[in-house]
Formats: sequence, structure tokens, C-alpha cells
Amino acid sequence: MSLLKVADPLTTEDAVAERYAAAAQVREAALCCPVSYAGDYLAAIPQEILERDYGCGDPSRHVQPGETVLDLGSGGGKLCYILSQAVGPQGRVIGVDCNPEMLALARKYRDEVARRIGYGNVEFRHGLIQDLQLDLDRVNDALGRHPVGSTADWMSLRSLEDRLRQEAPLVADGSIDCVVSNCVLNLVRQQDRRQLFAEIFRVLKTGGRAAISDIVADEDVPEHHQRNPQLWSGCVSGAFREEAFLRAFEDAGFHGMTVAERQATPWRVVDGIEFRSVTVIAYKGKQGPCLDRNQAVIYRGPFKKVEDDDGHVYYRGERMAVCDKLYRLVQRDPYAGQFELVAPHDEVPLETAPTFDCRPAARRPPQVTKGPSAVQNSPAEDACCSPNGTCG
Repeated sequence: MSLLKVADPLTTEDAVAERYAAAAQVREAALCCPVSYAGDYLAAIPQEILERDYGCGDPSRHVQPGETVLDLGSGGGKLCYILSQAVGPQGRVIGVDCNPEMLALARKYRDEVARRIGYGNVEFRHGLIQDLQLDLDRVNDALGRHPVGSTADWMSLRSLEDRLRQEAPLVADGSIDCVVSNCVLNLVRQQDRRQLFAEIFRVLKTGGRAAISDIVADEDVPEHHQRNPQLWSGCVSGAFREEAFLRAFEDAGFHGMTVAERQATPWRVVDGIEFRSVTVIAYKGKQGPCLDRNQAVIYRGPFKKVEDDDGHVYYRGERMAVCDKLYRLVQRDPYAGQFELVAPHDEVPLETAPTFDCRPAARRPPQVTKGPSAVQNSPAEDACCSPNGTCG
């Protein structure tokens, strides 16, 4: 297909704001992919919200009851109202969006949805997803009292923003179990994307995760396409390249990135570049000191060897030395079940454990597990065979 020509001087941010403001009023079918959502959650959501939904995946499949979930770019609120039912009355859902029209639509039905499902656990906050510290409703209140009419006013506003980030952040550090998003990260400007992933990491609890559905490209999107406001606001030319999307999580400090879903048939093809939906799960929790407690893990297979995000190599069937942090990490998702745990014969107290040398591919001798007395042969009667000499 041929590209649309740029016919106006709008920036990409202007185009996104205008297009989604209009899409909050009248449905636009060209925005993102059709999505089927899991569960029977749609019955509780008003039709006006259902008609104004724009997404490319269903990250709600990856949340658990009782969790606190943050939805980035929550739009008209459809995903938040699905999430509210998925996490249940003990859970909590926070939607963040910068578009006033979309926020108004989402907030309009909050009480009605709470009445339909029997509880209210959703709130919508006004902010930029790449700056989850700044509460834009508070900024609007300040501007109403003190409009910016000079450079001195502008400097004062900047100081206020800094104070708000420190004293009343929109989303606090380490407060979220799961961050989700549905076809929104690709709308953020290139120069803001490192901060975007850093913010996702900041707000997550240790052990938390991100479940992000977004559009990716199989090739680099040329710069002149990226400058096309209509293609950018349509979730096309701002798409991450497939492997760069995963690397952005890695660069922010995440581990265990997993492509949970990948659209086989491209959603769009523009000048030979394929654009498709993916859902990526990424985890927070590998940070902290590496302490040696003589633990080991054995990779079960099926591959001959695997390498983790920090360059540690695990050979199938071999006792690989790990630090205490990694020993505990491989017992959780997404690694659970892939490793056999090998505890030492003599446990090393955490408070006296020395620093672990994180050189790759270090083995643990079997004697560390068995202890020094295990070098002698065990008597036959202590083996797996029965007294008559048969085994089984």
C-alpha cells in the first residue's frame, strides 16, 4: 500500500491528542486491531465505552486476583473495567491517561460499573505515561489560579511541577503489582521512551511485572514515516522494531522477558514493513547484592544450554553455581519448573555469606551438596533396592 502524504504541520503529539479526542466522541475503526477479550467481563461495561475502545491485545489475561494494577493510556476505561473484575474486590485498578476527553468518558461510568459488579475498585488519573510522577490535574488547578503569562510564570510552574513530583507523585515508587498497557507505548515520542520504561520499572514492586500489548514492526520504520502525524497517531509509524521492544525492557532493568502472544498475520503492511500485535511479559526483581551460599541449580532442558539476561550460562544437567538471589529467582515465574534446586550440605547463613563471583558458567562440585562424609560407598541396604535384590 502507498503511504498517506503529510498534509498538515501537526507534531506527532498534537496528532495523537486531536485524533484520540475525536475518537472519544465518535468511533474510529482504523485505530488499532480488533481484540477479543477473555472472560464474561464486557456485560458490565456501558456500550459507549465498548464502542470507543482502541487496542491491540488483552493484557488482562496476565493479572491475578487481589493485585494492584496500573493501566497506561487507559483511554475510555474499557480495559480498566475488565481488570477491575479480574482482580476482584480485594484488588485495585488505576488508569492513567493524558487525554481529557478520554478521561471524561472513563470517569463518567465509574459509579455505574461499580453498581453492576457490586464493588468499586477503579480510579482514573490525569498524567503522561512517560512521567508517572506528575499529576496533571494538580497542574491544571495551579494554572487556573496562576495562568502563565511570562517567563517568570513559566519558571514558577516548572518549580511547582518538581515539587509535585517529589511531594505528591501521581503513582508512587514500588506501589504496583502489574503494569499493563494496550497499544499505547508506540504513541510516545522517541526521545521520551527511555524515561517511559524507567517509569514503568520505578512504580512496580520488587517481584512485580509488566504485561504490555503493543504494535511492533519487523523492520526499522524510516524517519520520514515517523514524521507522518497520521501514521504515528494510527499506531503505525511509532512501532518499535520487534527485538528493540524487548531490549527496551532489558535496558530498564527487567528480566525474563517473554513474548506471551504474537499476531501471526500482520495487522498492516506499509511499504513492505509488517506491523503486528505482540504481548510481552517482563519482570522486576533481579536487583540486589549477589551472596554466595553454596547453592546450585540444574537446568532440566530441553536445550543443551541457555543464557539468562545477565549472561549466566546454564548447561543442561550440570550443577551450575548461583548466588542466593538467583537461587530464589529461578523458583518464580517465568523460570519456575525449568530448574532443579541443589541446596548445600552445610547451609551458609545469609548474614555471613561472602560476595558471589558472578563469572559465567561456574560449576558446583558434588561434594558441596553431599558433604565430606558422602565419599564412602553407601551400604546396599540403604539403596533403592529391596532386601531380595530387586529394584523398582
